[in-house]
Parts: sequence; C-alpha cells; structure tokens
Amino acid sequence: MKNIPSVDLSDFLSGDTARKQKFIKEIGEAYEEIGFVALRGHFLSDELTENLYKEVKNFFDLPDEIKQSYEIEGIGGQRGYTSFGKESAKGKKQGDLKEFWHFGQEVVGNDTLKAEYPKNVIVNEIPNFNIVGMEAYKMLEKTAIYVLRALALYIGLDEMYFDKYVVNGNSILRPIYYPPIIGEPKGAVRAAAHGDINLITLLMGASAAGLEVQNKKGIWIPVTSLPEQLVVNVGDMLERLTNNKLRSTIHRVVNPPREDWEKPRYSIPFFTHPISEMKLNCLPECINETRPKVYEDITAGEFLNERLRELGLIK
Repeated sequence: MKNIPSVDLSDFLSGDTARKQKFIKEIGEAYEEIGFVALRGHFLSDELTENLYKEVKNFFDLPDEIKQSYEIEGIGGQRGYTSFGKESAKGKKQGDLKEFWHFGQEVVGNDTLKAEYPKNVIVNEIPNFNIVGMEAYKMLEKTAIYVLRALALYIGLDEMYFDKYVVNGNSILRPIYYPPIIGEPKGAVRAAAHGDINLITLLMGASAAGLEVQNKKGIWIPVTSLPEQLVVNVGDMLERLTNNKLRSTIHRVVNPPREDWEKPRYSIPFFTHPISEMKLNCLPECINETRPKVYEDITAGEFLNERLRELGLIK
C-alpha cells in the first residue's frame, strides 16, 4: 500500500496481547494522522468479493427502465437503486457521475428497528444479486465491529462500547457504477470531494484507479489497495464523537485521463452506521484543556437526516 498505513486485523484477533496492542496503536495513530488505513486479515473472502462484483456488474448491465423500476421514492435513496447524477457532494450543485444500489440492515430480534428501516429491495431479474449482496454485507459488518472494538480501546472506552450501537445499526452496502464518460463532464467528477457521514467506511478494491485523499497539508494523494485489502476510513460521525481526535479525511474520485474515458469503474463501500438513537455527543475521554468540545450534542439519526438533506437525497 502506497501513501496510507497498512494494518492486519489478524493481529487484533490473534489472542496475543502484544499483537493486539500493536494493532490498536497502529490503527489509532493512523486515524489521528490521515484517517485512512489499508486493512488485511478481514472476514471478506476473495471468492465472495469476486461473486459480488459479478452480480453487481450483472445488475448495472440491466436496461435503464428495469433499473429505474427499483428506484423507490420517499426514502432518500436508503434502499434499492439511485439513478445517474442524482447525488451531489455537500455544497455542490453538479451531480456526481455515478449510479448506485443500497443494501441495508436485516434486523434480528428488534421489531422497533425493523419497522424503522426501509425493507431491502429484491431484484427479480438476477436471483443471486440479493443473496450475495447480503452475504458480503454481513462479513463487512463483522469486520467493522472488530475495527471499532480496537478504536474503543484506543480512545479509552470499554472494548464493546460500539457493539450495542452497530449491531442492527443502519449500515449500508453501496455498489457504485461510474459509467464511461461521454462528452465533456463540465465540472462534474465521478465523486466530488466529501467526508463520509457514518462511523467508519470499508471499501473493497475498486475496478479502476481514481480514489484520492487529502492530507493535512491539503495535498491530494492517490490511493489504490491490493486485492486482499480493504481501505477503511473514519466518517464524520466518529470524528464528531471523538471531538476531532480521529479524522474524517476529505476524499474524492477523480475522472480518468481522457484516453480512459471509455472505461467504466465499479466500487463497493460499506458505510457503518449506528442505530439512530446513538448520541454523538463528544466523548469526555476526548475533551481536555488543549482539545475543548467543538460540537453541539446530536443523535446519529438527526445527523444522518441533516446530511441527506445537504446531499439532495431528501427534501
């Protein structure tokens, strides 16, 4: 991995105290410095990754009228299909050059949450699409839980602090398709500069280059991961919760050089969201004389709705 630190989750899972502490220190310091790591030793197998990309490509190859039949009004794009150009970054008028799908939580043992979340949308034309998508969702969610356990210890919390918020949380798996660029983009890019809304994001290796992160000096750094790695970054919710101790780094997906405009790009991030009742009030462990509290109190649900309005996904 170039430019961002590489860590191995198997160190945390090893049962060896020294290796566990090594992982906690490495990932915590990386998140204070740049907010991104490349993670190996996770729970997503190569076979499942390959199967998911195959199903995702099958879906985006469907005719537009079929895909648009899975676009559900009134839920802010939280489930199913969102068509090309509908989402824009905060503060941007131009829509991003992408279309995407959302798989969401299948709640177990909590009827209140089950009623709160929109139902997943089933694609009739591709029988394995939803099956494979939800298998990947569960493996990425499991990985996220262990990363958050390490971060809880780094912050000085109980190791299981985040479990009660993330299990049955409002997490999203988002397969994205960036079609070939036809004609001058007129200022639009594949994904404009933004920070993620959620606690942490786990990104499977994209099918083409384009992801860049902004370092502390304001310089844009290209990021590409090895096939066996996930790129895992801090989201705005975790930055807020930790009173800016852990950094939600601005990132973007730039357009390819003109000679590569005809090449599409696929990307599959997993956005780890907590339950809506989670308080994002700055943790006492992250407030002191040199780091005074900088955010007002808010819940995860209130923050999410605020950001979805800014993105143009809900009115």
